[in-house]
Formats: sequence, C-alpha cells, structure tokens
Amino acid sequence: ELMKSFTRVFVDSVRNSFYPVPQEAIGVGSAFEGWSPRERDVVYHVLVPLNPPPGHAFHLELNGAGQVAARTFCIRVELVCMCKRQQLGEKLLCFLHHSEEELQQKQKPSLLETLCTGSYLDVEKTSHWFYQLVRSSWLHLPQSYSWHLVFQPCSRSCQFQLSKGRRSLMVEMLFGVRQGDSDIFVVSQPPEAQKGDSSIFVSSQPAEADFISSTAWPETYAVAEAKFFRHIARQVPCESLHLKCLQVFTCILRGTGFSSSTWKTVVMHVLTTVPLSRWRRREFVRRLWDIMAHLRRCLQLKRLEHFVLGNERLPAEISLPPAMRTLEPLNLFEHLARDPAAHAGAMRAYSNL
Repeated sequence: ELMKSFTRVFVDSVRNSFYPVPQEAIGVGSAFEGWSPRERDVVYHVLVPLNPPPGHAFHLELNGAGQVAARTFCIRVELVCMCKRQQLGEKLLCFLHHSEEELQQKQKPSLLETLCTGSYLDVEKTSHWFYQLVRSSWLHLPQSYSWHLVFQPCSRSCQFQLSKGRRSLMVEMLFGVRQGDSDIFVVSQPPEAQKGDSSIFVSSQPAEADFISSTAWPETYAVAEAKFFRHIARQVPCESLHLKCLQVFTCILRGTGFSSSTWKTVVMHVLTTVPLSRWRRREFVRRLWDIMAHLRRCLQLKRLEHFVLGNERLPAEISLPPAMRTLEPLNLFEHLARDPAAHAGAMRAYSNL
C-alpha cells in the first residue's frame, strides 16, 4: 500500500522532466518471501524498476568477464529521436535534431546532463536523486499522517525507518533496470548482499574489497527467486512448510557454519526434486533430512549449482534473458574445490550440525 502510494506520486513528480520513470515496486528478499532469518530486525527490500524517460534509451553493457553470477553492468544512456512524438502534438523538442541553444531555452536538461557520468547512468547520483524524490513525496502520502519516517544514510539505495507507536519497520528501496522483459535486473545494491545472507548476489570480489564503481550495476536474481517462492506456495499442500524448513536452518541453527545463501539455494533445489505433494506438516522432519542430505551430497561433490543460472527445472513462468538459458550451471562451491582446507572446514561444520 505504501509503495503504491509512492509510485503514484513518483510518476507525477517526473512527468515534465527527463529523469528516469519509476515503475510499480516489487517486494524481494527473505522478508517478502516469508522466511526472514532475523525476525526482530526484518528489513523490507523493495525494488523500483526505472524506465528511460522520453528521448532516451537504456543499453546494458557487461563489465569485464568474471563469473556469471558475479556480473556487473554499466547502463549506457543513449539519446533517441523524438521528432515523431513532436509531430503527434507532444511539446517535446528532439535532443538530436534541435539546436543546443533552443534546447537550453525551452526544455529541461537530458538525463545525460543530470544523473550520468559520461554516457553511463551513475548509481550514486541516481541514489541522491531518488532520496530527494522519496523525501519530497512523503508529505503527499496519506501514510505520512500516521507514520514517522527517518532516513538512514546510504550511497547506493534509499533506506528509512517507519514508526507508529510501538510498531517499527525498516525499509530499503532499491532501484534498477530490467533486462529486456525478463525477471532479471541490474540494481543499485542487491538486498542483503553486504551481510552475505542471500543468494540474490554472489560477489566476485574478496570479502575485504568493498569498492565498486559508481557506474557499476550488479546483476540480481531476486525477482526470479521471489517468483519461484510464489509459484511453490500455490502448489504445496501446506504453503508454509518449506518456509518453516528454511527458517529452521537460517534462524534456529544460525551460526552453525552455513550462510543463509547456502541454505536458501539448497532448499530451492530440494523443492524441485522432492514431489510437492510430500510437503505436508506430518512430513516436516523427513523434509529437514532431505535438505540435510542434499547439502551433504553437495559438500562431498564440492558442487552446489546456482538455482537460476543453467537450471533446467526452473518453472516456465520465470522469464530469463535468452542468452542466460544456454549457460552452463554455475558451481557456488567452486571455492571448496579449489581450497582443500576450506572443504575440510565445511565438512567439519556439517558433521557438527
């Protein structure tokens, strides 16, 4: 309800400008999927897709080679002809075919002049603009009369706390660009990535390397994963059992040596291998053992395949870019295959668990 209110105001705010056009927000991450491992400090991550304004086009360009799951992109902004729109009666000058002097006098600056570094959309500039947009929009929302909003500092997203009496909500608004018409996006900052609590993003950088270029937009599979959980919920006999299994491992057994990212990936794989008719409450313990057994096999083989990339069992309703469908499955346990000490440590952690 809050995000729908925000979106209506956002669209009105950018109507007569050449800033990106915010679309309907998408809830992503563990809080919206229903298995948050941190019940007392849940963060609601919402992704706001951005469309190019009139006279502009977005082109995604891959940064370097790197691992597929660690890809980052640059968003190149290109000016496109608006002469046909002008012929249809719209009062828009064409950035390509009108003089610079006329454009300066009669039209607001292009996106290239406001939120870009060179020809590329800048995350930090966009974040600052987005923060200002949220701040100016808040007082126009009906929720502002009963909720108190406090912003939290962040250079690559918009974070704030909402409170009303004893109720309190933490929200992180991310923004990004969809790859074609697929469920894969490039985003300002993947949800939960900094704490390593989700398979939404797999960093190719060492843990100590926290620098990322202001024109780099990481690829995220968050929307595809959230869509998968909704797909499962419509089919399992007990719609919450698989989430309870995931909560056992990510919350109750937190700190036992395996990240939420690992458990989430394992559970999603088990959901596509164990018939959904067997996910009933009376079979709760059996499903826990299935999950444990799957993790054991992955550790022994030193191979845990990425759930989205190269997965032939992915439901047809999840849309991927054409090039992504032909990729080889990515091994998230590649580091265990390369490092015998890390593999031995993981096996010990499993034995203790």
